[in-house]
Formats: sequence, C-alpha cells, structure tokens
Amino acid sequence: MDVSPEQTQRWQPLSRMLLKLSGEALGGPTGVGIDATVLQRTAVAVAAVAQSGTDVAVVVGGGNLVRGAELEAAGLDRITGDHMGMLATVMNALAFRDALVRADVASRVLAAHAIPSIVPGYSIEAARASLAAGEIVVLAGGTGNPLFTTDTAACLRAIEVGAHAVVKATKVDGVYSADPEEDRRAQRLPELSYREVLDRRLRVMDLTAITLCEEHGLPVVVCDLAEPDALTRVARGDKVGTRIHAGR
Repeated sequence: MDVSPEQTQRWQPLSRMLLKLSGEALGGPTGVGIDATVLQRTAVAVAAVAQSGTDVAVVVGGGNLVRGAELEAAGLDRITGDHMGMLATVMNALAFRDALVRADVASRVLAAHAIPSIVPGYSIEAARASLAAGEIVVLAGGTGNPLFTTDTAACLRAIEVGAHAVVKATKVDGVYSADPEEDRRAQRLPELSYREVLDRRLRVMDLTAITLCEEHGLPVVVCDLAEPDALTRVARGDKVGTRIHAGR
C-alpha cells in the first residue's frame, strides 16, 4: 500500500499520554519559585490536549522549590533532601491543579503518600478511574521513595496507567547531539532508540527511567513546552521534537 508524504510525517496519535513537567519549567525564566503566567499558560496547553480527546496524566517535579543536589552539597542528608523534594512536588501539583480548574477542566491530584485533608494517596485504580472519567490526573510525590528521580516516577506511572507515551516537556525542542548552548554544530536528533540514548549517555532522562521505558516498549517524546501547540500536536501524532523508541 502506498504511503502518502503526509502520513510519513506523523506518528500514531496518543489516546492517553503522561506529561513529565519539571518544576523548573513552572519557575519561568529563572526556574525558581512558581511563575503565575507560565503556570496558567501551561495549564491552558494541557487542558487543550484533554479537550481534544486525549487522556492526560501529569507528573510534576519540584526543582523550582527544592534542589536536592544543592542541599546535599550543603551537607544535608540525601534521604532528607529527597523527602523534601517529594513535598515540593506536592506543592507544585496543588498549584497546577488550581490552574487547571481556572482553565475549566476537571482535575485531581494524587500523591505517592497521602496527606490527610490535603491530597489523597495514589493508587493505580484511582488514577485509571479518574482518567477514564475525563479528569486530568496530576501525580505528585515521585515514586514515594528516595533516590529515584521524577523522570523514573513519570515512566513508572505511565506504565501503570496505560499511557501510550511519556512526553517530556523541556526548554529545548528535542534531543541534540551535543549541548546546543555550548556547541553551535549540535544537531537535533528527530529519532533515537533507547539503546542509542543509553550507549551515548545522552542527558534525556536518567538511565533508570530510559531502561524502564525500553523494557516496556514505552516511547518518550521530548519537546519544547514553550512551542505553540506543541503538546496538542504531539497528542495528535505530529512529528514534534525527538521521539525515543525501540528502533529506527
């Protein structure tokens, strides 16, 4: 069967996606704190994806409020720092839920560990039920364990809720052969295999996260959060950013 040029420019549309949103992204230009304009703009973009018919789960980081590496360098115990980071993700999740409500979409926060009177605990059943009901589910607290990044949490939760891809929204429009800010010859790589990411140790996600995706055949799309309609385009199958998958 002949394939049209338009078809070759598209991936399979996503009926369910998990968005990995870094805390730094919510911090705006400085990456620190919560930038109200960026928060609302991001919520509107995510709401548009949900309103187009794609189920959306969101895993938020906490680096805009707590930076574990800096705390550890200052002498704080690593486990304590990670626990503080988990609480920071809950704060970001609550802010993001509020922004989603103002964008007129139903949403729910679930945390790896329940905080009575503030946020209920995560379970696979609760997350899947909310997604099936058309709610955007914001997942906080990482995996619930120290020493694991929110990238790993995103991949784990994506597998648990049956997402068809992890979409990592960043400040760059994909994965490059080198740091584009340091090397002008760096080229964007439209497609990569898991093996290429692991073998070349490309700084896309931590190695645990990529290995988990490889084992479960879960694609990862890296795109620029600030690019207009980037998330909606990814959801409908447009070739946006860099796609990491089983083979090329």
